[in-house]
Amino acid sequence: MSVLQRLSFNQVTADPWSLEKAVDNCARSGISYIAVWRHKLDGNATKASALIRSAGLRVSSLCRGGWFSAPTAEERRNRIADNRIAIEQAALLGAPVLVIVTGPANGQTLGDARATVFDGLLEILPDAEKAGIVLGIEPLHPMYAAERSVVVTLKQANDLADRLRSSSAGVVVDAFHVWWDPELMHEIERARGRIAGFHVSDWPVPLPGILMGRAMMGDGVIELRQLRQAVDNTGYDGPIEVEIFNDDVWKNADDRLLQRIQQCFAEHV
Repeated sequence: MSVLQRLSFNQVTADPWSLEKAVDNCARSGISYIAVWRHKLDGNATKASALIRSAGLRVSSLCRGGWFSAPTAEERRNRIADNRIAIEQAALLGAPVLVIVTGPANGQTLGDARATVFDGLLEILPDAEKAGIVLGIEPLHPMYAAERSVVVTLKQANDLADRLRSSSAGVVVDAFHVWWDPELMHEIERARGRIAGFHVSDWPVPLPGILMGRAMMGDGVIELRQLRQAVDNTGYDGPIEVEIFNDDVWKNADDRLLQRIQQCFAEHV
């Protein structure tokens, strides 16, 4: 399979589109994979699965689970229950991976929050194993530590997967979040056999915003092809998701967007 054939359209790249529109545009553009976000399911993963399958597409991942930390024990139990629903949704969609964004400390200390993350993963792991779903632990860039994730390096994600000791515990390598890490190549090799997903976008200079500042591939400073080759060298040959949070991309998401994505992907990934 060529690298271009591995392209998966992460639907948040055109968040204003409905799932129906994203699926239709992918099918017409010859894109075989789509990464689905839970807020686009409208609570009906069965219906979404039928839509995606009828178009001849496959789901590369479901985003997202996680967000384990909460100020009270009751709220933390609610998070566990929601993750179990997410695992069920992933299974219905035929998604091999549930992307885990661990969440912020949310009232706990960083140390306690990281312990809560491990405890939460351990609690839902049997559900994932039974469903045949990989929990893809995605480290986010350290600038998100206060708001979105207490897991901020690939080393931390690998450490969690090591402790979980299961084929249903993996890691997701997102170029935007990890490109800066001086230990990155070592940690990618360490993740051999457990990489569950690879996401691409780019880091523009200057960065226009923490959340909505990602750029199209080639419009930033990340050495995407080198990073893709390093991931491939571990034996990962699965889908490569284009995941771009960018206001301008969202506002101008028309029928030409996927053509531009395919061109930039071919040139830079």
